[in-house]
Amino acid sequence: MKDILIITSYFPPETGAASNRMFHLATGLEKQKYKVSVITPLPNYPKGQVFESYRGKFKQTTTENNITIHRLWLYASNSKNKILRLLAMLSYSFSLICFFIFNKTPNKVIVQSPPLLVAFTCMLFLRRKKRRLILNVSDLWPIAGLELGAFKRNFNYKLLEKIERFNYHKADLILGQSKEILAHIKTMFPEKEMFLYRNFPDFELPTLSKQQESNPKITIVYAGLLGMAQGIYKLCKALDYSNITFHIYGGGAEKEKIINFIADNPNLPITYYGEVPREELHKLLLNYDITIIPLLNRIYGSVPSKIFEYARLGLPMLYFGGGEGETIIEKHQLGWVAHVGDYKNLNLTIQSIRKEDFTLKKRLEIQQIGKRYFDFNSQLNLLTKLF
Repeated sequence: MKDILIITSYFPPETGAASNRMFHLATGLEKQKYKVSVITPLPNYPKGQVFESYRGKFKQTTTENNITIHRLWLYASNSKNKILRLLAMLSYSFSLICFFIFNKTPNKVIVQSPPLLVAFTCMLFLRRKKRRLILNVSDLWPIAGLELGAFKRNFNYKLLEKIERFNYHKADLILGQSKEILAHIKTMFPEKEMFLYRNFPDFELPTLSKQQESNPKITIVYAGLLGMAQGIYKLCKALDYSNITFHIYGGGAEKEKIINFIADNPNLPITYYGEVPREELHKLLLNYDITIIPLLNRIYGSVPSKIFEYARLGLPMLYFGGGEGETIIEKHQLGWVAHVGDYKNLNLTIQSIRKEDFTLKKRLEIQQIGKRYFDFNSQLNLLTKLF
């Protein structure tokens, strides 16, 4: 049996796209007869507090689904204070260094990036000729931080660029979740071995049935992180509600602002349901007409994994994020595209949508597209040939 280690900053019981992505990768490799171990912090995302059942622990090692999981201490924080956020990353890096010193590391290691500093720690301390380092790049930092307004082009930004280059240079194989990510890395290291590794989900396709026409308005649902990048609070304020109802699931930094906005505007048809387990959420999503996938600003290299998840659910999508995601929606006819950041165009797009666009036949077509083009196991089979 071949040993492989996955190092990630997010893993269940944490929720979200990053956690799901790394969980599916770990379980998929285990099914392919790899002996999988995972290093991850004590669960703390997205609230920035270690989950209650893990508090007071410096380290915990468990075996779950035949996967060995090492949960390491960190100073948990999701503060907007950059120093506290940096301290959180450095604390996890310190725990990683201690782990590397006192434990044997397999010859195949998959490192998740971002966070850049965590990836840098791994690439620095694990590099040696016989070890194959595989860097899984899900977002381009520091570019994404610059586009989100988190960074400015100063000395710190240039330092992060150097760290980014170091990580790519030391990787033996680079996985990128978008073509834009791989194109960006190729400008620096054109000879580097790379693989387009999309964030495909791994779950059984649900059985679709004809919906009951109980609501004359179009029901739009958002499910996911309520963070600054998604801009759900601004979306709540900008939507034209004349022909829609808006339903929100999830948690994050904007949660309280959204709850307060709904309370201050009881006449608007917005409902917030809180956070719901993923399996339950999949069942709930099938009750809505369409889902919206927004980004406050276009982020180079970003392709929301929701696209692939919702396709397999057979759920029509309204994409409002720009970039490569637009191309995927349009190419596979998965729904509608509105110009990122243009709320007037978004409302005009919504006005063009009709109830007859959500027939069972159309949903089944979307689901079959998801099954054919966004298959997790087919992609994993191609990836493991490169290991």
